[in-house]
Amino acid sequence: MRFSAADLPETIPVFPLPGALLLPRARLPLHIFEPRYLAMLEDALKTPHRLIGMVQPREVPGSKDRRLHHIGCAGRVSAFSETEDGRYMITLSGISRFRVSREVSGFTPYLKADVDWEDFGRDLGKTEQDVGFERDRFLALLRRFFEDQEMQTDWDSLSEAEDELLINSLSMLCPFNPEDKQALLEAPSLSTRRETLVTLIEFALRGGNSEELLQ
Repeated sequence: MRFSAADLPETIPVFPLPGALLLPRARLPLHIFEPRYLAMLEDALKTPHRLIGMVQPREVPGSKDRRLHHIGCAGRVSAFSETEDGRYMITLSGISRFRVSREVSGFTPYLKADVDWEDFGRDLGKTEQDVGFERDRFLALLRRFFEDQEMQTDWDSLSEAEDELLINSLSMLCPFNPEDKQALLEAPSLSTRRETLVTLIEFALRGGNSEELLQ
């Protein structure tokens, strides 16, 4: 389903899940089992757009409270299946990032937010290209990182993947902390996301702390 700016609602349900990153035109599998999020899914499926907003929660300094980051990404429920014990396995297909204008609570067991889509018009457009992408150099760095993290992958598929699919998939899958994931989400273009990804990988290979990197 193709979305235009006119299709995007002003208020959406939001799922604050630390470390779970969704990007436009990418897919995120999720396991839904908490009662409030089962209610969120059921309500989302009743709407024509079937959108759920993924947002990183953030800690408030000096407090145990958590707030939402200002920028998240909405995905359409594009696949779902129910288990015998009432849980759901769903897939969100990334549609567009958004800026949280106001949190809306009190009417549902889950959180909703008024959102602004205006700054993210490119998310509804065509697949992005990364003109400055040096694939061989990037894959060599990535191989070192995967070996360091004891991760495995299908290198033939990575070598053949389109720029956007490769960079966004790695941004979502690599084991970075939530603040790193937020930096990848907020990158204004595919090129800047790739540059951020390379910086995080290089820093991890040097044994650095990513929290220090972001200060």
